[in-house]
Amino acid sequence: MPEHYYTSTPTSAHEVRSFRAVFAGRVLAFDTDAGVFSKQHVDPGSKLLCGALPDDLSGDVLDMGCGWGAMTVLTLAAHPQVRVTMADINERALALAQENVAANGMQAVALLSDGFAAVTGEFDAVMTNPPIRAGKAVIYRMFEDAKAHLRAGGALYLVIRKQQGAPSALKFLKELYGIAEVIERDGGYWVIRCVNGDA
Repeated sequence: MPEHYYTSTPTSAHEVRSFRAVFAGRVLAFDTDAGVFSKQHVDPGSKLLCGALPDDLSGDVLDMGCGWGAMTVLTLAAHPQVRVTMADINERALALAQENVAANGMQAVALLSDGFAAVTGEFDAVMTNPPIRAGKAVIYRMFEDAKAHLRAGGALYLVIRKQQGAPSALKFLKELYGIAEVIERDGGYWVIRCVNGDA
């Protein structure tokens, strides 16, 4: 049975890689490994999402499915004032995320969680590059759970490729949130923002 990046405990042999990326005027250092998503570079969808976050982003942010921490590190580089909690089911990825946050002189809370199972409290923003290969049922449940963990007026930011279901996801999100819009498009990726209007 082949492993996926959303496997809880990868058993594939380690293959540590180190590279740098530039974002928000900073040179950022990353280590990755086998058994994680996008191990050779920052995924372009993740980078697009982080670049689309509002300039006045503030408060508590949840990076759901954080992987090795790319979006957390990019977000903190551009918005050092926010408090980030990063959650992932993949133990190896979460350990790398903690190392990458520390290596770049940042701080974030790490939470081992299968989706939102271990997540408590509410957030001002949730961001996710959802695990498309896990299937529609899994990621749509993630969108529903995100709404339940957003403060009133808080927003879900997600990135999804057009050919991997972005139009149908947008339709579902509009029904779920009421307010859902594409705020950035590039290279087939759509960044969607959904606002929790529930009081």
